[in-house]
Amino acid sequence: MVLETYQSMRDFDATPEPKGRKRKSAGEPVFVIQKHDATRLHYDLRLEMDGVLKSWAVTRGPSLVPGEKRLAVHVEDHPMDYGSFEGTIPAGQYGAGTVIVWDRGTWVPVFDAAKGYAKGHLEFELKGEKLTGRWHLIRMRGKPREKRENWLLIKGEDASARDESAPDILVERPESVKTGRLIEQVAGKPAPRPRARKASPKPAADMPEFLPPMLATLVKATPGDDRWLHEIKFDGYRIQAHLQDGKVRLFTRSGRDWTERFGETLAQALAALTAEQAILDGEVVVEVAGRSSDFSALQYDLSEGRSDRMLYYVFDLLHLNGRDLTPLPLVERKRLLATLVAKAADPIRLSEHLDDRGEIVLRHACRMGLEGVVSKLRDSPYRAGRGQAWVKSKCSARQEFVIGGFVPSTVSPRAIGSLVMSVFRDGKLHPVGRVGTGFSAAVAEGLMTRLTALETVESPFDPPLKGIEKRGVRYVRPELVAEVDFRAWTADGNLRHAAFRGLREDKEAGEVTGEGLPSPAAPEPEGAKPAPPPAAAPVRRIKLTHPDRVYWPEEGITKADLADYYTEVWSWIAPHVTGRPLALLRCPDGIGGQQFFQKHEWKGMNAAILRVQDPAEPKDAPSLAIANLDGLVALAQSAALEIHPWGSTLKDWERPDRIVIDLDPGEGLDWADLVAAAQDVRQRLEAVGLAAFAKTSGGKGLHVVAPLQPKADWPAVKTFCRDFAQTMASDDPSRYVATITKSKRQGKILVDYLRNQRGATAVAAYSTRARPGAQVSAPLTWDELAAGARPADFTVKTMPARLQSLRLDPWEDFAASARPLPA
Repeated sequence: MVLETYQSMRDFDATPEPKGRKRKSAGEPVFVIQKHDATRLHYDLRLEMDGVLKSWAVTRGPSLVPGEKRLAVHVEDHPMDYGSFEGTIPAGQYGAGTVIVWDRGTWVPVFDAAKGYAKGHLEFELKGEKLTGRWHLIRMRGKPREKRENWLLIKGEDASARDESAPDILVERPESVKTGRLIEQVAGKPAPRPRARKASPKPAADMPEFLPPMLATLVKATPGDDRWLHEIKFDGYRIQAHLQDGKVRLFTRSGRDWTERFGETLAQALAALTAEQAILDGEVVVEVAGRSSDFSALQYDLSEGRSDRMLYYVFDLLHLNGRDLTPLPLVERKRLLATLVAKAADPIRLSEHLDDRGEIVLRHACRMGLEGVVSKLRDSPYRAGRGQAWVKSKCSARQEFVIGGFVPSTVSPRAIGSLVMSVFRDGKLHPVGRVGTGFSAAVAEGLMTRLTALETVESPFDPPLKGIEKRGVRYVRPELVAEVDFRAWTADGNLRHAAFRGLREDKEAGEVTGEGLPSPAAPEPEGAKPAPPPAAAPVRRIKLTHPDRVYWPEEGITKADLADYYTEVWSWIAPHVTGRPLALLRCPDGIGGQQFFQKHEWKGMNAAILRVQDPAEPKDAPSLAIANLDGLVALAQSAALEIHPWGSTLKDWERPDRIVIDLDPGEGLDWADLVAAAQDVRQRLEAVGLAAFAKTSGGKGLHVVAPLQPKADWPAVKTFCRDFAQTMASDDPSRYVATITKSKRQGKILVDYLRNQRGATAVAAYSTRARPGAQVSAPLTWDELAAGARPADFTVKTMPARLQSLRLDPWEDFAASARPLPA
């Protein structure tokens, strides 16, 4: 019996302590710290594990000073009900004395909890009302004949840590989080007199009007040693917030007052902070799908006067109540900042930092479709300007350029079709190529209006545009700055695969000098060997008509964007779409217009899209297929926004080489339920000898795909999948259903097997979906799925950067893992 020791030590007719039983909490595992005034005052740390509270008596209580060791004596397991116990244990009983619930919340193991506990090193994060952040419990080597098991409780280095000069949390917060009472009040004793507080000192100096920001320098490799901490790079507006006597002002990085532009909610949240004076540094963003910041979305909200989606992530504190904090080390400034905003309401959020190796943080950021990482020296003071104490590494190239000209749209006379980008070099405006994608229809029309007002007959460029570069360009005064995503620089210094993200109204055109711009090529010395050519990229030969036609209006993704996307993911998507019968979802006017499913040829179809005859239906119209990149780009030209292949190839129409189990959640289920179901499918498939691979559907579902050796025919495969789905529904009818009827799917997951029959299709890996958000069907590793990856993380915009950051294809072993269909 798990709690036998606990129960044998207590007389439950005499003590108010709960007898309790083994049980699990509903959500994340809980923790509690109980202040216990027994023979000697101590604090009992209890962590939920295996349905009980594993317990340690911390003799001096927890310390927030990193590295300070506090003895924690391992004691008997306690029941879960003990976590809410508060009262007095009578004299003569084990542990006699008064107990209060000093802190409580949930805890998350950093690594496997069972293995860490057995090994003697638990590393975990606390999410309590008083204690937060990372902690360690380390078992000490026991001495001979020593009965008790001693551990050490140690605070990790993070934003919630304090230095030795800071107030002791035990003295600062002595009260119960359950009742607000002190332990003396629970015991019926008079509470200790509070110490007389000294009058708050008056501000030592006037708060500065504006502090020029500290900037990060672009580097190729993220620093990896432990002198650095790493933060996610946000995609928004850098904003310095000034709070003085309840009044708030918000400044851009160039010192412009934008208080009014961000609405009342942010100003009110800042004014509610418990400080008379403060200067905070951070970034205002809009997050898409609740996951990653999106500058285009922020621009849209600002243009519409909308502020309800804006968040202010704060990462530095420069001034507090008359004290200049800029000379302090970064970690100390962040500690003070964390304390200041600990109870702040949205839209204020603390930008947490990470202590992992830099390259790991960057790789994870890129996989999640984020912009990159900012790395900062822990002990660095705050110094204006760009230096080496803060550096940034990006998942994809993104920077600001000056607009020097534009070309009107081929679709609408009221909109721009492309922009001519440039940077200042030695006082001259140097052209770096065009950007023709990334505009929504509204943005393209708005830019036309603004640029027409700046139009001039004289070229602002030096050197001037020539030949094809000059064709159709209308020049403007170089006053507007645009933020642009691009993949690389060409050999002649032009942008490659560039996409517009928005105007940077917080920056002056003269500041844009071309971060990372290749230097002009110097003449090669006589007799020098030519440099080796770059690795060959896929060659696109299909000409796009109306490349600026918008397919996803909210995201500003055009026909050219889609063609670029498929070119970049060609080597990854090719095994899943070539040499197979295809069904297409075509949307000639984008996702907001008419949509139709296309299985057969149509008038004017590009010759790169193949016509293939189904051998079982020789009299029917030919089916569709592609064989190469030309065919895939031709699908983009034809507005095929979804690609749905058969599960068999043109070489063997009748014997599929994969099965797809489609998990479709009913109303009331969350993503965690779907991930658990996918793991269940995986285990069942592996139990019968098949390999299992996961991918998002690009919508709200998940696909588990098993590669097959093409030996069984369609009827056998359909029978296997039907029985598989029905068995899952029979084994766990409260979670699964195998029937398509919607009335039976409320609160359950449909295990859809009907994609595994002749002529049926499933959306291809890496295919786009004709839905808002421009998500794609993303193959994942099982570890990524367990770590919290979600469908909204993978879009036309984010997938290329994700693939560039991966060392291996998540489905690297897909073909090699093919097995015969089980009997």
